[in-house]
This record gives sequence, structure tokens and C-alpha cells, in this order.
Amino acid sequence: MARIELSLYVAAPADRCFDLARSVDAHLRSTAATGERAVGGRTTGLLELGEEVTWRARHFGVHQELTSRITAFDRPHHFRDSMVRGAFARFDHDHYFMPAGGGTLLRDVFDYRAPLGPLGWLAERLLLTHYMRRFLLARLHELKVLAESTAWVEFLPPAPNER
Repeated sequence: MARIELSLYVAAPADRCFDLARSVDAHLRSTAATGERAVGGRTTGLLELGEEVTWRARHFGVHQELTSRITAFDRPHHFRDSMVRGAFARFDHDHYFMPAGGGTLLRDVFDYRAPLGPLGWLAERLLLTHYMRRFLLARLHELKVLAESTAWVEFLPPAPNER
């Protein structure tokens, strides 16, 4: 099993960062490089506890589908999405949001296991962990850009104090 941990400071409130991270529409913006689309379950809006989304994207030159479910939810501090079906043997992706320095520290913890036993273990070490780290970091950076600019309003309704 492999684990990727990433952190990034965002100069925006935790509730905005939390909601952008669970927005299907913001996710699509942040993963445009892979041609990702939401093709099943909730395909737009904000994911809630127990909801599923099926993503279709191109990774390693192959179109793949992956369904994940929100399995933990504590707004605006933490949520987890867990794979239900897809190319991995398993994964849990924890998203943490901690107020810090007038903004928010985003922390991603991605625990996964590749399929195919020993061959998957080798793929994790040689290729997959590097690829997933880069993919997740690019997504965090895009969320930072959205949260710190006025672009977040395209994806979230303004909070009462931000109108």
C-alpha cells in the first residue's frame, strides 16, 4: 500500500476551500488536462456524505472510469472520498482544512493500493506514486487559484458575509 501526503497554504477561508474541494464542477476545472468528465452519480454541484460520482478520464493513454463515494464528512474540517469501483485495488483520499495565518492549510492524504499484487506493488514504486503526487498537487494548486481569486463564485454560492 502506498501513501501520498501533500499540504498547501491557501489565503482563503476554510469553508470556501472545503466546498471547492467537493465541487464536481471545480474538480472538472482542476483536472482539465486529463479530459476528466463526471458521467454518473452526482455530475454537478457539491458532493455530500454518501453521494457517489463516476469520473471518466484519460490516464496513461487509456480512458478509465472510477467511482468514488463520500464516506466521511465534517464541514469545513475534513471529508474522505473512497473508491467504490475503478482501476485501483483500493483508495481512500482524505481532505483536511485547518485554519492557519488568516487562511487555510489544505492537507491531502491519499492511501491506495494498485491492483495486480506484486506487479502492482512495483508499479506503485516505479510510476504510480510519482504520477498521482503530480496529479494531486496540480489539483491543489488549481483549488488555490480558484479560492484566492474571484473565480470561486463560478462554483459556489457566496456566503452571507461575502455578498
